[in-house]
Amino acid sequence: MADDDVATKAPESDAQESLVAGDTPAQDGPSMGDHCITDRPSPAGGAPTGEISKIADVDVYITKPSDYPHLPSKLLLLLSSGTGIHSKNNQLQADKYASEGFVVVMPDQFAGDPAPNTATDPNAASEENPSIIEKVKMGFADTAKSFMIDMWLARQTPEKVLPLLHKVIEGAKDEFADAVANGDGIYAVGYCFGGKYVLFLGSELPDTVAKGQALKDEEKGVVKSGPQIRAGAIAHGTMITKEDIEGLKAPVTMACTENDQLFPDDVRKDGQKYLVDKEIPHEIQVFPGVPHGFAVIGEYDDATIKDAQKAAFEQMLSWLKSH
Repeated sequence: MADDDVATKAPESDAQESLVAGDTPAQDGPSMGDHCITDRPSPAGGAPTGEISKIADVDVYITKPSDYPHLPSKLLLLLSSGTGIHSKNNQLQADKYASEGFVVVMPDQFAGDPAPNTATDPNAASEENPSIIEKVKMGFADTAKSFMIDMWLARQTPEKVLPLLHKVIEGAKDEFADAVANGDGIYAVGYCFGGKYVLFLGSELPDTVAKGQALKDEEKGVVKSGPQIRAGAIAHGTMITKEDIEGLKAPVTMACTENDQLFPDDVRKDGQKYLVDKEIPHEIQVFPGVPHGFAVIGEYDDATIKDAQKAAFEQMLSWLKSH
């Protein structure tokens, strides 16, 4: 089991002062930051190697090791941020795990309804001294954007998302039975929005929620099942609650952002106390001076963020390979 709540610290710098607007810790309220709905510039020369397909009538991005099926692999479910399966960076992230020996299935957990994205091109230059009129326009745009994101979040409920994920898991068990058998189960990794759902998949949940099934026998009450994964890894989970962690049964590692209002420090610490008390294998690393969303593939100028991104991937990969 992991040592209590201490992090692998990324090198100290002034990155905390230069976080992208809209990201934590400046984020206020329940809406997600820009990193949850907007891709950073993609690494130069990188091109996705997988393909969009379907499993159980759900759109998925599938990517495999170059030597699969000649050499044994494990099955990994990747749950993305709000940018979804058509994001180039999310596809590159999936490819990175495939290059490490995983057959990766990234489902469209939003059922064709990814997060609204009204952000400007991250490569475009911003105006240094906008006029008062432009500032007013930007204020209205930010307000409208927050409203749209909140409305989108209201549509993405466990009752909607979990049955979809259950369908994909059952279909993937059939399609990649060899990888499931080799790993003695399914592994899962989640970023931002997807992080919360990795915790759900690692928990024991009522079938009425996890599978979208109607209550079959009122006298027997609600039937619970799970966890549906062997082990999980999450990075800067979005809107994580103490209850999300307290349902966990599967081993989990978490790469967290310091002072993250989307996964508050007090929730993380209370959750870790629960994991320690229940002797659930876990590892929690906290990275200071980085924005929410730092672990998703994307280009940054700041060396602190670059180092943290690399360290988070190594942390999550090592956990998955060792469990």
